[in-house]
Amino acid sequence: MKKLTYLFILVSLSALAPAMAQTNETGVFHGAQPTKDRYRAVYQLNTADTAVIRHALANIQNALNDPRLKGKLEVELVVYGGAVATYRKDKPYFEKEVTSLQKQGVIMAMCENTMRIRKISRDELFPIISYVPTANGELIIREQEGWAIIRP
Repeated sequence: MKKLTYLFILVSLSALAPAMAQTNETGVFHGAQPTKDRYRAVYQLNTADTAVIRHALANIQNALNDPRLKGKLEVELVVYGGAVATYRKDKPYFEKEVTSLQKQGVIMAMCENTMRIRKISRDELFPIISYVPTANGELIIREQEGWAIIRP
C-alpha cells in the first residue's frame, strides 16, 4: 500500500512539472503557443453602446493580426439586441470595420429573432450579413462545437 501511495505521488508530481516549469520572469514568457492547426472564436455583441461595439470590432481585428493565429483563426460575430446598430445601413458608423472584417473571412451573423421583434428587414442591413434564427441558439451550438465564446 505504501508503494502505491508513493507511486501516486510521483505520477501526480510528474503531471504538475510542466506547469511548474513555466516562468513569470520578465521577457521570458511570450504567451501561449499555438498547438492546433485551427482555432475558432465567436464574438457575441448585444449592446447599442458604440464604445463597446468599436472595442469588439477592434478585438476581432487584433485576434486576426496575432502572429500565433495568422491563417489558423475562424471568427464569427453574432449580433443581437441593441447591437443591430453594428449592421444598419441607415447608421453606417461601423460599415468600414464590418466590411473589412468580412473581407478577412469573419462571418457577420445577425439574429433573425431580434429582427422580427424590432421589425427590421434585411434591406435595412448591410448586404454582407448572414442570418441565424436566434443568437442564443448560435452561441449554444458554437460552444458545443468547441468554439471560444468572447464577450467584449
